[in-house]
Amino acid sequence: MEVNRVTPPISFQLTNERNLLTEQLEASEQQEGLSVHPGKEDIEKMISGVNQFLTPSHTSAKFVLHEKLNDYYVQIVDDRTQEVIKEIPPKKFLDMYAAMLDFMGLLVDKKI
Repeated sequence: MEVNRVTPPISFQLTNERNLLTEQLEASEQQEGLSVHPGKEDIEKMISGVNQFLTPSHTSAKFVLHEKLNDYYVQIVDDRTQEVIKEIPPKKFLDMYAAMLDFMGLLVDKKI
């Protein structure tokens, strides 16, 4: 029996292609002076751009820090009534996630 060519599994090929694309993207961003992780000024520019885009609909985006998770979520707020129209991700989900982390911490930290 003669084997002419052995091909790696598809998942291996996709992983290699994804890694190659990621490396190419990072290299092009570094050449253009862009950062893979945006700084505070870049984020503020993006937020002001989103708010300018939302101006005709009388809404604005607001970034809020979740106290327990120390992570940000976005609130879309009606400028007229200051009512929260939408949260991304919903604060209820973040609260549930924080509660699960607390519960898991109690289980792990508890002496047996």
